[in-house]
Parts: sequence; structure tokens; C-alpha cells
Amino acid sequence: MHHLVTIDRLSAADIERILDRARLFEANPNRSLLEGKVVATLFFEPSTRTRLSFETAVNRLGGRVIGFSDASSSSTSKGESLKDTISMVSNYADLIIMRHFLEGAAFYASELNRAPIVNAGDGANQHPSQTLLDLYTIRQTQGTLYDHTVVMVGDLKYGRTIHSLISGLSSYRPHFIFVAPEELALPEEYREYCRQHDLPFEETDQFTPELIAKADILYMTRVQRERFVDMEEYERVKDVYTLTADMLHLAKPHMRVLHPLPRVNEIATDVDDTPHAYYVQQARNGLFVRQSIICEVLGIEVNN
Repeated sequence: MHHLVTIDRLSAADIERILDRARLFEANPNRSLLEGKVVATLFFEPSTRTRLSFETAVNRLGGRVIGFSDASSSSTSKGESLKDTISMVSNYADLIIMRHFLEGAAFYASELNRAPIVNAGDGANQHPSQTLLDLYTIRQTQGTLYDHTVVMVGDLKYGRTIHSLISGLSSYRPHFIFVAPEELALPEEYREYCRQHDLPFEETDQFTPELIAKADILYMTRVQRERFVDMEEYERVKDVYTLTADMLHLAKPHMRVLHPLPRVNEIATDVDDTPHAYYVQQARNGLFVRQSIICEVLGIEVNN
């Protein structure tokens, strides 16, 4: 049984196969490959782009969607355990796509071996489908995944997209620059991951045009209010970095600004009109990559 729980379980060959297949879906997203299949989307945490792009992916592939987008409308609100929820839903669905607020929830669900599991985000841990669409976007805009300077800005402590992308790029000789205040600095386990995989990195709390000039990819992130227990700490750091159009005057022509979205105040709207902005197209790529992920997990062949 195939699952997609963490990006670490994918080799470079696996990643490239998924991205190559996504390019086929970009050329033709409407294919009857899931006829007779039912996919459950279980979102215990709010989501817009991830949930809608997965559900659109299923619909464009000819499958059917069941599930919930609010756990309070499920039997979880009555005290049902995650084990029982997964076991019951597996009676009805060929695939479960799950977002959960607890780190490790997707791995636990996959260990039950009731149905294939795709992790749509588990707490501050992993977001592998987002990472794959980020990699697709990087390859699309830069021509290759290799040898890029990637500047990651904002919430590096709780940002699961950051944690997954570090792992996803590890085979492609990246150079990382991590930009965060002390309160949101990258956890030590990910620094150690970089050291163990010989991934050069720098850390700073200064976000300047001169730093942006080094970037091939500028990856902005939202400070996530929902991850904070101390609201005073959140208020101190919530608007610590804001990218504006005038900060891009030294940027390389091919540099692209990415963001997993939603944004709050970390990218000013005047950036939208610059040639560097690419986060809307990045979100669009989520459809094609998630179509590819569904086929990967279910073992469905895709022809040109």
C-alpha cells in the first residue's frame, strides 16, 4: 500500500517522476482516470487552496469526493478517535487525504494500513504535497532544481512548508538563507539536517534588498497565529517582515517570489504587479501536482 506522508520517503527519482507527470496534467488536466473511485478529504484544520485543489484534482480525474472541511461536523466532535475515523472512512473510500493539527497524525493513520493516506499537512511537521508543487514551480521558473540560492523568510519555527522544502531540495545542491527573528528561528533539528546532508546555510534576522539580491527563489511565509500559545509573542512578531516592490530593485531578473498562501501582511500588494511575483501561478500548479500525487499513490499509469 502506497502512502505520501513525508517528503523524506521520496527519492530524487520519485520526485522527478511526480513532477514529470504533473506536466502532463498541466497540458491536459481532464482525464477519466478515477472513474469508479471515491476519495475522502478529511480536514481537521482549516484549508482553502489545499482542500480545493485536491478536490478539483479528483473531479477533473473523474472521481468522487466525500469528507469534511470542519471537524466539528464530524464524529470527532463526539469523541471518536482518529483510529476509528480512519477505519470507518476506509470502508467507503479508495484514498484518504488528511490534514490534521497534530504532528505525526498522518504517519499514525498510514500505520493503520486501512487505506492509502496522503498527508495534506500535520501540525508544524510536514506538508509534502505543498513541497512537490513548490519544486514543480521552482523547476518551471528556473529550468532546473539544481544549484539555487533559496531565501526563506518569516515563520521558520512553525512553518511546515519550510521544513518540508528543506528536505525536498536536499538532493539538488541548494544554498539556504534563513531569515527570521529569534522567536521564529529554524528549529535545531532542521539545522542539523542541513549539516548531515552537507547543505550550506546562513541565518540572519535582517531582511534587506542586498540579501534579496542573492536569491534565485524568495520564499515568504505567514506568521501563523494558530500555532501560538502566547498571543503577546504573536503580536510582537506578526508583522516583522513585509516585502514591498521597492525592495526588489536589486533582484536577479529570474528571481521569483513564492508563498504557500494565504498571505496576510508579509507581501505588499504592490509586489503583485512585478515580474518577480509568482505565488498565484504557484497555487495553480497545486492542481496538476496533486493530480499526479493521487495517481502515484493509487498506482495509476498516465499516458501522454
